[in-house]
Amino acid sequence: MRGVRLRDLALAAVMAALIGAVAPVRLFLPGLSVPVTLQVLVVLLAGALLRPAWGAAAMGLYLLLGAAGLPVFAGGTGGLQVLAGPTAGYLWSYPLAAALVGVLTPAPGGGSARRSDLPRLAGAMLAGLGVIYLGGAGWAWLVGGKGLTAVLTGWVLPFVPFDLAKVAAATVAATAVRRALARAGLLAV
Repeated sequence: MRGVRLRDLALAAVMAALIGAVAPVRLFLPGLSVPVTLQVLVVLLAGALLRPAWGAAAMGLYLLLGAAGLPVFAGGTGGLQVLAGPTAGYLWSYPLAAALVGVLTPAPGGGSARRSDLPRLAGAMLAGLGVIYLGGAGWAWLVGGKGLTAVLTGWVLPFVPFDLAKVAAATVAATAVRRALARAGLLAV
């Protein structure tokens, strides 16, 4: 049991570091204030590779690092002001999204990750993406004073194609990593 905890702790730390490493990469779409980032990809991977509590812990660690001022949020920013800013709802949704993906991710069968798990894994990631949209758009609507139409057209719909590509990439990557971990005897069932 101790080895499993150490493995989970190490993977959680890697996921927290990875999301911080990809956060500076962002792309602004014309006319929008919310950037396209790779953070969602890592949230989905954390959920698929870790148990629910550990996926949430990895994203919680990421939020703590950013709150402490480390430049791990989008565009290399950090600090408490980001966690209260216009896009804070996306950030706050990450632990819940990772946990949900972890809950819905199929356990590997026969000691390895199977290709037949791909549809269920993609479905788990789509559910996690829904939590992220709900958190980000909900925050903009409730706290940011944006109207529902403005939220949908500026905070959700333009990102759907990018995020569906992230779901596909995360599904393939998680399957490959789970398969490698299973071969090494490191995948907890």
